[in-house]
Amino acid sequence: MSIQREASEQAALFRWVAFIRATLPDANMLYHIPNGGKRDRREAAKLKQQGVRAGVPDLCLPVARSGYHGLYIELKVEKNKPTELQLEWLAALKQQGYAVAVCYGWQEAANIIENYLGGKFYE
Repeated sequence: MSIQREASEQAALFRWVAFIRATLPDANMLYHIPNGGKRDRREAAKLKQQGVRAGVPDLCLPVARSGYHGLYIELKVEKNKPTELQLEWLAALKQQGYAVAVCYGWQEAANIIENYLGGKFYE
């Protein structure tokens, strides 16, 4: 259930991006990293061979701002918490100079993106 809800929240976030891209054109560079979801063993093995890595955040905004190389977002819903691997990835990305955030729902993610693009990102 929460996987479907997370997908709905991501879709809502990208509808918001389409709506605001005239005023925040750099938001249009946001993209989803399709690492999650249920797969059969064969498909999972193929994707692993192609470089899919467990724990990689859901979203990337490859736009430099305020000393950061870009922004990575792990999107969660309800009471879901980031996994240990997700936290490790977020910490490693932060150490490499990226802004990182765990957001609960599309509206929180939209606020983070607006603040980041406006040079007002605070960890």
